Amino acid sequence: MSQPIRFVGNDDEASLEEVSQNVLVAPFDRVLDSLDGIYNWGRKNSIWPVQFGLACCAIEMICMAASRFDIDRFGAGLFRATPRQADLMIVSGTVTKKMVPNIVRLYNQMPEPRYVLSMGACATGGGPFKEGYNVVSGIDRFIPVDVYVAGCPPTPQALLNGLVELQKLIDSQKIRENRWYQKDYRGEIPVPVLGPDLLDQRRFDELKKISAAQLAALKAAAAAPAGAAATPSAAAAAPAAGAPPAKAPKRTPEELAALKAANAARRQATMVDVRKPEDTESKS
Repeated sequence: MSQPIRFVGNDDEASLEEVSQNVLVAPFDRVLDSLDGIYNWGRKNSIWPVQFGLACCAIEMICMAASRFDIDRFGAGLFRATPRQADLMIVSGTVTKKMVPNIVRLYNQMPEPRYVLSMGACATGGGPFKEGYNVVSGIDRFIPVDVYVAGCPPTPQALLNGLVELQKLIDSQKIRENRWYQKDYRGEIPVPVLGPDLLDQRRFDELKKISAAQLAALKAAAAAPAGAAATPSAAAAAPAAGAPPAKAPKRTPEELAALKAANAARRQATMVDVRKPEDTESKS
């Protein structure tokens, strides 16, 4: 027969000693820290890249997934045809302004945790097409990048090295500090608007102020020669009938400097740099 249940008080030293020997009492934070190893081990060995390519770097990415290099060794060979089932985006190739809204839209459809690998000089900084009228100087201006892979184009071995670096990054993360578990985290990025130029919705208010300042400078510059022509000296200097038309008056150095600054601010305001300071240093 089983022994009857014996109720004891909290001050019973024998019961307290028995509890301390059979029950592990630890702070909740310590329990979470002990789970980081198992949690990260499962994530870093089951990376699912999204099936997505832009230009010549995509050919090297395809070669990496072939049997010669065998990305399956790292548990990342299952390319998914939908972003909703992928956690890694490899931006492989030249990023044009026309493709940026689609890239951001695909990134927003990926569930957390998600990572971005910038493959090649074009995806990282524009490459040989930098300053082109239709090329973006780095995809990290629109979506956060976790790993950069140098080269033009990078070899499959270099891309595998980038994948290993991403695994190290995943292995170093902690559950308590992961950004996607924070209450104030908002991972969705507004999709840029493609019109005459590429505009970032996060800076619309700033763009309106810059455009208003630029318009005021243009109006002031246009009003200056009209006022000068009304003066008696300007009327006396007017060309006679039949004479060739006079050239447009030259703008003063101050007006040219104001217009140059307004144009530079407008170009800079069309893009947003979302890189972290440490990412910028490692990239340089």
